[in-house]
Amino acid sequence: MELLVEQVEVWVAGIPDKPGGLAGTLATLCDVGADLQLIIARRNPDKPGEGVVFVTPLQGDREIVAAALVGFNVTQTLHCVRVMGINQPGIASALTEKLAEANLNLRGFSASVIGTQFVAYVAVDSQAEANKVVEVLQAA
Repeated sequence: MELLVEQVEVWVAGIPDKPGGLAGTLATLCDVGADLQLIIARRNPDKPGEGVVFVTPLQGDREIVAAALVGFNVTQTLHCVRVMGINQPGIASALTEKLAEANLNLRGFSASVIGTQFVAYVAVDSQAEANKVVEVLQAA
Protein backbone atom coordinates (compact mmCIF):
# COMPACT_ATOMS: atom_id res chain seq x y z
CA MET A 1 0.00 0.00 0.00
CA GLU A 2 1.24 3.46 -0.87
CA LEU A 3 1.17 5.75 2.18
CA LEU A 4 2.31 9.22 3.10
CA VAL A 5 3.64 8.89 6.66
CA GLU A 6 5.02 11.82 8.67
CA GLN A 7 5.37 12.98 12.22
CA VAL A 8 3.33 16.01 13.26
CA GLU A 9 3.49 18.29 16.27
CA VAL A 10 0.33 18.27 18.35
CA TRP A 11 -0.59 21.38 20.31
CA VAL A 12 -2.79 21.18 23.41
CA ALA A 13 -4.71 23.74 25.44
CA GLY A 14 -7.24 23.76 28.21
CA ILE A 15 -10.65 25.18 27.38
CA PRO A 16 -13.67 26.03 29.49
CA ASP A 17 -16.31 23.31 29.45
CA LYS A 18 -19.18 25.66 28.59
CA PRO A 19 -20.97 26.85 25.47
CA GLY A 20 -18.48 28.72 23.30
CA GLY A 21 -15.39 27.46 25.12
CA LEU A 22 -14.02 25.70 22.05
CA ALA A 23 -15.34 28.32 19.63
CA GLY A 24 -13.43 31.14 21.34
CA THR A 25 -10.17 29.24 21.27
CA LEU A 26 -10.54 28.25 17.62
CA ALA A 27 -11.55 31.81 16.65
CA THR A 28 -8.21 33.08 17.94
CA LEU A 29 -6.38 30.63 15.67
CA CYS A 30 -8.68 31.40 12.73
CA ASP A 31 -8.05 35.14 13.12
CA VAL A 32 -4.34 34.62 12.37
CA GLY A 33 -4.95 32.28 9.43
CA ALA A 34 -4.32 28.88 11.01
CA ASP A 35 -5.36 26.08 8.63
CA LEU A 36 -5.91 23.22 11.06
CA GLN A 37 -6.00 19.68 9.73
CA LEU A 38 -6.99 18.00 13.00
CA ILE A 39 -9.00 19.19 15.97
CA ILE A 40 -9.96 16.91 18.83
CA ALA A 41 -11.76 18.43 21.81
CA ARG A 42 -13.26 16.77 24.86
CA ARG A 43 -14.25 17.33 28.44
CA ASN A 44 -11.71 16.63 31.13
CA PRO A 45 -13.44 14.03 33.32
CA ASP A 46 -11.03 14.66 36.20
CA LYS A 47 -11.68 18.42 36.26
CA PRO A 48 -15.33 19.48 36.13
CA GLY A 49 -15.82 22.65 34.12
CA GLU A 50 -12.67 22.12 32.06
CA GLY A 51 -11.99 20.63 28.67
CA VAL A 52 -8.99 20.06 26.46
CA VAL A 53 -8.36 20.64 22.76
CA PHE A 54 -5.64 19.14 20.55
CA VAL A 55 -4.78 20.69 17.17
CA THR A 56 -2.29 20.31 14.35
CA PRO A 57 -0.58 21.99 12.58
CA LEU A 58 0.39 25.40 13.85
CA GLN A 59 2.90 27.12 11.59
CA GLY A 60 4.73 30.40 11.62
CA ASP A 61 5.25 33.01 14.30
CA ARG A 62 1.77 34.58 14.07
CA GLU A 63 -0.01 31.28 14.64
CA ILE A 64 2.33 30.16 17.40
CA VAL A 65 2.12 33.48 19.27
CA ALA A 66 -1.68 33.53 19.00
CA ALA A 67 -1.85 29.92 20.16
CA ALA A 68 0.34 30.68 23.17
CA LEU A 69 -1.95 33.57 24.13
CA VAL A 70 -4.88 31.16 24.49
CA GLY A 71 -2.83 28.54 26.33
CA PHE A 72 -1.53 26.19 23.65
CA ASN A 73 1.76 24.35 24.04
CA VAL A 74 3.34 21.56 22.04
CA THR A 75 2.52 18.41 23.93
CA GLN A 76 5.61 16.70 25.29
CA THR A 77 3.84 13.48 26.28
CA LEU A 78 1.98 12.66 23.08
CA HIS A 79 3.87 11.95 19.87
CA CYS A 80 1.85 11.75 16.69
CA VAL A 81 2.22 10.37 13.17
CA ARG A 82 -0.15 11.29 10.33
CA VAL A 83 -0.82 8.58 7.74
CA MET A 84 -2.58 9.35 4.45
CA GLY A 85 -3.46 7.21 1.47
CA ILE A 86 -6.12 5.71 -0.76
CA ASN A 87 -9.02 4.36 1.27
CA GLN A 88 -9.87 0.69 1.05
CA PRO A 89 -11.95 -1.62 3.23
CA GLY A 90 -9.95 -2.75 6.24
CA ILE A 91 -7.21 -0.10 6.01
CA ALA A 92 -7.42 0.82 9.70
CA SER A 93 -7.24 -2.86 10.64
CA ALA A 94 -4.23 -3.39 8.38
CA LEU A 95 -2.38 -0.39 9.80
CA THR A 96 -3.03 -1.29 13.42
CA GLU A 97 -2.08 -4.93 12.79
CA LYS A 98 1.30 -3.81 11.38
CA LEU A 99 1.86 -1.66 14.47
CA ALA A 100 0.84 -4.49 16.79
CA GLU A 101 3.24 -6.85 15.03
CA ALA A 102 5.99 -4.30 15.74
CA ASN A 103 5.00 -4.41 19.44
CA LEU A 104 3.83 -0.77 19.44
CA ASN A 105 1.24 0.10 22.08
CA LEU A 106 -0.94 2.94 20.79
CA ARG A 107 -1.90 5.83 23.01
CA GLY A 108 -4.56 6.87 20.54
CA PHE A 109 -5.77 6.34 17.00
CA SER A 110 -8.19 8.35 14.90
CA ALA A 111 -9.08 8.04 11.24
CA SER A 112 -11.53 9.40 8.72
CA VAL A 113 -12.32 9.11 5.04
CA ILE A 114 -13.15 11.84 2.56
CA GLY A 115 -13.94 10.64 -0.94
CA THR A 116 -11.29 8.12 -1.93
CA GLN A 117 -8.67 9.26 0.62
CA PHE A 118 -8.15 8.39 4.28
CA VAL A 119 -6.18 10.16 6.96
CA ALA A 120 -5.23 8.57 10.26
CA TYR A 121 -3.39 9.90 13.29
CA VAL A 122 -1.42 7.45 15.40
CA ALA A 123 -0.43 8.64 18.87
CA VAL A 124 2.26 7.00 21.00
CA ASP A 125 4.07 7.85 24.24
CA SER A 126 7.63 8.58 23.10
CA GLN A 127 9.70 9.98 20.26
CA ALA A 128 11.37 6.60 19.82
CA GLU A 129 7.97 4.95 19.35
CA ALA A 130 6.91 7.65 16.85
CA ASN A 131 10.08 6.98 14.88
CA LYS A 132 9.25 3.27 14.89
CA VAL A 133 5.66 3.96 13.72
CA VAL A 134 7.06 5.89 10.74
CA GLU A 135 9.53 3.13 9.95
CA VAL A 136 6.92 0.35 10.15
CA LEU A 137 4.29 2.14 8.10
CA GLN A 138 6.67 3.39 5.44
CA ALA A 139 7.69 -0.22 4.90
CA ALA A 140 4.05 -1.39 4.66
